[in-house]
Amino acid sequence: MNGTEVRPVRAGQVREWTGTAARLLLAAVLGYAGLVKIPDLREAGRTVVLYRIVPEESAQLIGGVLPFIEIALAVLLVLGLATRVVAAGAAVLMVMYIAAITSVWARGMSIDCGCFSSGGTVTSGAERGYVIDIARDLVLLAVAVLLIRNPRTRYALDHWVLDTKER
Repeated sequence: MNGTEVRPVRAGQVREWTGTAARLLLAAVLGYAGLVKIPDLREAGRTVVLYRIVPEESAQLIGGVLPFIEIALAVLLVLGLATRVVAAGAAVLMVMYIAAITSVWARGMSIDCGCFSSGGTVTSGAERGYVIDIARDLVLLAVAVLLIRNPRTRYALDHWVLDTKER
């Protein structure tokens, strides 16, 4: 051959690259969601209060802590460290977000979810927004589940931390 030999793509390689894309997508979304809330943590807390799911004091605390959890998960995903555990944490967040948005929708409330902003009340069109928010979170939940099932990805620190026997 002349040096341009084509190697067949293995299924494991496809899974690793798909997982890498999933890991980075989830990291980007969680990182962005956390970073846009950091400048005004009080407003983030007030957004959680609008859901009327937990007492106001707890909602303020949740709103203040949640952006840091999202950012921490994003950083770990970018690094590819503890990918399965971090993906499970992200999946739990997505289920909580879906449940919270569904709860607000079922109670006839009209609020902005605050996912990528400070949130607040919405005067009209909330139902359409809820469908989009829930659909987005379902896709992100599927991405997290994919990572839980296949945590081995390219350019991940997990390879150095977990694969010590293989070196």
